[in-house]
Amino acid sequence: MTRTRPNLLLVITDQQRADTVAPGGPCLTPNLQRLALEGARFERCYATNPICSPSRASLFTGHLPHSHGVTDVTHAVPAPEADLRPDMPFWSRELARAGYRTGYFGKWHVERTDHLEEYGFGEYETELRLVGVKEQRGALTRSVKVSRPGYRDLLVAGVADVPADQTPEHALVTKGVEFIERAAPGEPWALVVSTEAPHDPYIAPREYFDLYDPSDVEPPVSFADPMTDKPAIYRRIREAWRDLTWDDFAFATTCYRALCSMLDDQVGRLLAALDATGQTEDTLVVFTSDHGDYLGAHGLLFKGAPAFEEAYRVPLIMRGPGVVPGVVIPGPVSLLDLPRTLVRLLLGEEFDCQGAELTGHLTGAGVGAAGEAFAEFHGQRFRYTQRVLWRGSWKYVMNGFDEDELYDLAADPGELRNLAADPEHRAALQDMVRRMWRWVRDTGDETLAEAHYGMFRFLPLGPDAS
Repeated sequence: MTRTRPNLLLVITDQQRADTVAPGGPCLTPNLQRLALEGARFERCYATNPICSPSRASLFTGHLPHSHGVTDVTHAVPAPEADLRPDMPFWSRELARAGYRTGYFGKWHVERTDHLEEYGFGEYETELRLVGVKEQRGALTRSVKVSRPGYRDLLVAGVADVPADQTPEHALVTKGVEFIERAAPGEPWALVVSTEAPHDPYIAPREYFDLYDPSDVEPPVSFADPMTDKPAIYRRIREAWRDLTWDDFAFATTCYRALCSMLDDQVGRLLAALDATGQTEDTLVVFTSDHGDYLGAHGLLFKGAPAFEEAYRVPLIMRGPGVVPGVVIPGPVSLLDLPRTLVRLLLGEEFDCQGAELTGHLTGAGVGAAGEAFAEFHGQRFRYTQRVLWRGSWKYVMNGFDEDELYDLAADPGELRNLAADPEHRAALQDMVRRMWRWVRDTGDETLAEAHYGMFRFLPLGPDAS
């Protein structure tokens, strides 16, 4: 089937780590690993924020959270907090303008209205309010939860005897398959399938849990990190998990990996639909997630203020027109870069945003460049202010509430040694701080760019050092 413009199939999962799709990694994800071999895999793609709504809004607008306005998850704070600014560009609008048939099925969580026609989607069903779809987890045959005085019990993970074909993920993908099968000759289409899994609580169908053995799960290298050289709030947050044994962590990790395998099978259904309808060669396939999960790193679970790699690094796989098969990109890139890249690949046009364009990487050019990625965290309910910069192997975390962090990820991938206070690395620290201020200035983050008053003068270099 020949079209003048490629189709787009974008799969977005929730809270999925990059290592779940890596060759030789801990997860059974054959469909995604095959997709990577047939396309390009970014080893270090970073979310712009470690929670859902801010990151998703960046993925669609190409703007950082301070710019698009969604600085928290939309259900956690009252409007107008975390409201999407009305003048934001959306790549999906550009595709609709160009005549694409557009569809969106699953978790939205970008803004509050759920009126996706305003953002370029002609056909959509969001969250779990799908016609004929109910949340069916079934009774849990085993589970892990945490309890603490004054807090509601929190379910972490469990195993359910619900068949995989009765999960919300299966229903979402079925709608995506039907959308693909309705393609009209010569009419380009763009489809987004967005799952809730593997977001916590990790409730895994028995048939996928049984693919793994919890006793095979080894503790992350940072599991026992005392974090004495890191912000105190990191240690306080870890207290939420103090009553969990390693067996509990291993069980939760197994449930999480089982969900990733379930999602891999669902991606396989979408790819099979492309094959069956003769649309594989004409379709750009993109797989990613909105953020990651600590999953035991530094003794933590889920995501949040601790700005570790596991919470920020997400899968990014691209296959199709404009992508050279087998390319692996080792340097840092960002979800912020996807909008400009998609519009260039699909429409051949420029998209005005704060992200870069990855098309050179997709052909194998520029793979050896140092690369940069930038993220913001606005602290959710407790207002922790952070900015995170990756350049080459260096990572800098500006903490507006405690000591900063500096890591050499090549020498210390587990982030066990914070180098920010080490005089031997003063030059590297200052270079990263200058680059952070450049991001702040260039993206119009005036709140930080004008932080010259006395109470703000505690960073290694000030805003004008950019």
